Amino acid sequence: MRALIVLVLLSLANISAAESPYLVVLGNAQDAGAPQAGTKSHPGWTDPDARRMATSLGLIDPDSGQRWMFEATPDFPQQLHTLDALFPVEESPGLDGIFLTHAHIGHYVGLMYLGHEVMGARAIPVWAMPRMSDFLKSNGPWDQLVRYGNIELRDLAPAVPVALNERISVTPIPVPHRQEYSEVVGFRIEGPARSALFIPDIDSWEQWDDLGVRIEDEIAQVDFAFLDGTFFANGEIPGRDMSGFPHPFIAHSLQRFSDLPSEERAKIRFIHLNHTNPAHRADSEARDQIESAGASVAEEGTIVEL
Repeated sequence: MRALIVLVLLSLANISAAESPYLVVLGNAQDAGAPQAGTKSHPGWTDPDARRMATSLGLIDPDSGQRWMFEATPDFPQQLHTLDALFPVEESPGLDGIFLTHAHIGHYVGLMYLGHEVMGARAIPVWAMPRMSDFLKSNGPWDQLVRYGNIELRDLAPAVPVALNERISVTPIPVPHRQEYSEVVGFRIEGPARSALFIPDIDSWEQWDDLGVRIEDEIAQVDFAFLDGTFFANGEIPGRDMSGFPHPFIAHSLQRFSDLPSEERAKIRFIHLNHTNPAHRADSEARDQIESAGASVAEEGTIVEL
């Protein structure tokens, strides 16, 4: 992932001398990354620069020397290495905690690398909603991480902020999405000057409307909004009617957000792109449509100050 590390280091040059906390995009792909297992012709098989890691954000506070991750993906080793290249610490793994959104494979299976067979980590805080915590405590091999003390589970509660230090807090926001094994949440991440919304998975903005929450109101409360961009449009997967897929198409989101002021649309950074999503490619018509609408794709290595 040479391109990612280079982009991270170049982006770091833009961090202000005030040593603000900042987020770094460690991955922007759907759970299985890109290329995905079983695909035959993806350019990423031969071109490392065409590969994309599963969606994750890193959070760094240079003043306190603390580091956190949002999601523990199958790409955890490379993503932790990226954090080490960006902001080295002496300890290993040097994580002050991991926040999990839900129990779909690309969002938690990276916890395995903290276990006995790999890092043998000690008491890494893992924040999760109650059903997610119960899932980890009650099912192998995850329960071994708890028994061996590799991780220390900490319960989240809806809309209750977690103060990470004097400058940073994280608030879970329940969202409607498939809940086979756990609740599903997004996060509002607040720093001393700016804040970000992280919603990698949601069934639809309209289902949230029905629950009394408007995504436009959530965007208005933050400076950056990393939103579910799993699929660009129906027809993206040949031979399948995608109209019932549990994700808002980017094309639909762009239409819904078209009446927002330009400064609101500029906050939007689509993330969690499936390997089929043409918006992965900077030279695609899909990317042109996103950028013409005033939004963007959350590229790996992008840094935003908080």
